[in-house]
Amino acid sequence: MAGNRRVQKDAVRVDAYGTTDELNSVIGVARAGLPSKAVDAILERVQHDLFHLGCDLCYREDDKEKPLPVIEKRHVDWLEQQQEECLAQLPPLDNFVLPGGTMVAAQLHVARTVCRRAERRVVTLSRKEKVGRQVIPYLNRLGDLLFTLARYENKKRRVKDILWDSRS
Repeated sequence: MAGNRRVQKDAVRVDAYGTTDELNSVIGVARAGLPSKAVDAILERVQHDLFHLGCDLCYREDDKEKPLPVIEKRHVDWLEQQQEECLAQLPPLDNFVLPGGTMVAAQLHVARTVCRRAERRVVTLSRKEKVGRQVIPYLNRLGDLLFTLARYENKKRRVKDILWDSRS
């Protein structure tokens, strides 16, 4: 943890920002797979935002000596805007999608699951300690966006999503 305090490696706060760091790395792997330009631009911005989120989680209110970047409502609003723009270009879903498709889309599905884990870790932390007001909404919307980006990337590459066959 930042600030001059020693904490255990398995502290809930360390687990929360460590999982967020893992998410950023997984997104980096997806970007290394050379997604479409539109998806890559979104992911790059998300990676920057995740550093804001890491600062938000790493520093406790009483540790802050100077203002640090944090997740704000504008970050959440931007995710929602990106989600709406991508969804407008995709067919509606009436069933679950199996993770996969292109390598980039598959990696975005992995990122989505890591994002959901990070969200769960932050929710656990929020029950014990204060977290930034926009951290949980940001992670929630990011998980949605990562799912949509996986579908969008498949569409851009002309790879059909495989729908779950509940009768198989």
